[in-house]
Amino acid sequence: MGLSLQKGQALSLKKNDGAALTRVRMGLGWDSAAPTKRGFFGGLKKEAEVDLDASAIFFDASGKALDNVFFNQLKSKDGSTQHTGDNLTGEGDGDDEVILVDLSKVSPAVAQIVFVISSYSRQTFDTVANAFCRLVDDSTPGSPEVARFQLTDAGTHTAMIMAKVSREDAGWKFTALGERANGRTVMDLVQPAAATL
Repeated sequence: MGLSLQKGQALSLKKNDGAALTRVRMGLGWDSAAPTKRGFFGGLKKEAEVDLDASAIFFDASGKALDNVFFNQLKSKDGSTQHTGDNLTGEGDGDDEVILVDLSKVSPAVAQIVFVISSYSRQTFDTVANAFCRLVDDSTPGSPEVARFQLTDAGTHTAMIMAKVSREDAGWKFTALGERANGRTVMDLVQPAAATL
């Protein structure tokens, strides 16, 4: 289990031996907070599905958005980042959507990558439970979890600016953000994400 971060906390992305992490996986997960309802004949009906979308927005040092990765553009222009595909329900344990990043291949023009989740169907975070993002070290056998940020912020917002990775010295650092936002798509979240830089 990785280090559990609180909102605003940061962590340098280094391995136990001090070497910089190169390949990381940002896993985002959530469940429906809607109670399971009794059906007409007393059987249990399925809880409401929650469709959240994970996206990554790439910014330069001046805060200008350079690129993004989301369900309609699964790979970054520089080839460093890959979205593994859209999950429409949030069902099941573990990561619901995954974004793979090879930090060694990120364009030198990119200073920060901000990870966001948004509700394309405009469901609010009142209907979301157990939302989290976690950073996994994919360059080490066994892919250990480096850090986890559990979201406890329910409300009428439709998006969250979850976390970011930023260049620092020769490596990168991970920061838990947890900022409320509103928007259906990654384009709606460029401005709110820029405000966290």
